[in-house]
Amino acid sequence: MPKPDKGGVELMRFNGKVAVITAAASGICRAVAGIIVKEGGLVVGIDTDEARLEKMSMDLSKESAGAIVTYCIDALDPKAADRTLKNIIPNNERIDILINGVGGSTIIPNPSARVDELTLEEWQAIINFNLSSMFIFTNSVIPIMKKQGKGKVVNLASIAGRGFSDVSSSAYAAAKGGVIAFTKKTARELGQFNITVNAIAPNTTLTERIQPRWQQQSPEDQLQQTEKIPLGRVAEPIDQAKVICFLASEDADYVTGQTIDVSGGLV
Repeated sequence: MPKPDKGGVELMRFNGKVAVITAAASGICRAVAGIIVKEGGLVVGIDTDEARLEKMSMDLSKESAGAIVTYCIDALDPKAADRTLKNIIPNNERIDILINGVGGSTIIPNPSARVDELTLEEWQAIINFNLSSMFIFTNSVIPIMKKQGKGKVVNLASIAGRGFSDVSSSAYAAAKGGVIAFTKKTARELGQFNITVNAIAPNTTLTERIQPRWQQQSPEDQLQQTEKIPLGRVAEPIDQAKVICFLASEDADYVTGQTIDVSGGLV
């Protein structure tokens, strides 16, 4: 059962809601899926990692409040995305929430490469990985949300998209800046349909993908980074997930077009 909040009231913000989450099997979006299922929602988890999807499904199916179904597909494949959404609708008749979670900087050999160290192929790979699935799923889900008269979209950007990151490439900064602009523009387009579009901009977050890189750094380098953060620590996936779930809930009904920095005060 959902845990009571500090006032002793059980949080059930997602009771009966259907949430499609890409990159759902690990990291920030895995934490999001856990919250939504615990609060009564049906999570449709999409990822390319079948083993992690199965583990997530087993873990979250123990939560009696909500439910989870998973699809092992490439979110960058528009035909696979379309087939998946067509499978969802006959069974559930609606999609209330879309979390666009695919993205990252570590798909190239040197995620911190300077502009003169990047190849065109690496630049294009980063741009495609961080923006294309966001477009594919938003493009496919919005007609459904328009038909039902409301919906919520939450995108994953990064503080790199504001030019704040010293440890990521210009390609990643450009891609995440694109996410921020995409969020603002689509929010303006879709507000008249009662569809909100928002994003979060995380700083370094200790996901499964980032943990190994973090652990390879010396204690001195780790301390240097954490000292820049007013809250004095790097983020955990749950820190980001809580803000995403706020934006995906009715608590944020009058919030749209915003990108919230979830960075421990780092600016």
